[in-house]
Amino acid sequence: MTHLIESYGLIILFVIVALESSGVPVPGETALITTGVLASQGHFSIQWVIVIAAAAAIIGDNIGYWIGREGGARILNKWAFTRRMRDKYMPPAQRFFEKHGGKTIFVARFVAVLRVFGAWIAGITHMPWWRFLLWNAAGGICWALLVGLISYYLGHAAADAIQRWGLIGGGVAAALAILLVVGFHYMSKRVVREDD
Repeated sequence: MTHLIESYGLIILFVIVALESSGVPVPGETALITTGVLASQGHFSIQWVIVIAAAAAIIGDNIGYWIGREGGARILNKWAFTRRMRDKYMPPAQRFFEKHGGKTIFVARFVAVLRVFGAWIAGITHMPWWRFLLWNAAGGICWALLVGLISYYLGHAAADAIQRWGLIGGGVAAALAILLVVGFHYMSKRVVREDD
C-alpha cells in the first residue's frame, strides 16, 4: 500500500484538485491535507505537494472558467427551471463580478462551495480572462502554500506528539489542528460576507 501511495499519490492529488477546481464536487482540499500529512511522514516532498496542488488548482479553475464561458449560457437556456434561475440570479451575479470578481475568485479558493463553482460563475458572467487568471493564480498558490504547509507541520507535530506523549498527545494535536482549520474557514467566510 505504501508503494502505491508513493507511486501515484501526487498524480491522484493533481487529478482530484483539478477536478474540484473545474466544477466536479470532489474533496480537493481533503486530498491536499492528506498529501501534506503524508509528506510530513516522509512519503512526499512538501515542495512538490504544493507545486502540484497549485498547478492543479490553476489549471482546473481555467477549465471551469472556459466551460462556464463557452457552455454556461447554453446550459442556462436549456430548461425552464434554469432559465428562471438565469433571469433571477445572473443580473446580480454579473454586477457583483464586475465590482468584486477578482477578490471573489481569490477568496473562493478557500471556501468549499465557491471553490467548486466560482470559476464557472466567472466564465458565465464573462469576467475578463486575464483578470480571472491573475486572481485565480494568486488564490491557487496561496491556498496550496497555506493548506499544504499547515497540514505538513500539523501532521509532523501530531506524529511527534504521539511519539512523545502517546495517543492522548496526538489527540490533543489533532484537536488543535481541527480548531485551526475551522477558525480559518470561519474567517474566510467572514471576509466574503464583509465584501458583500
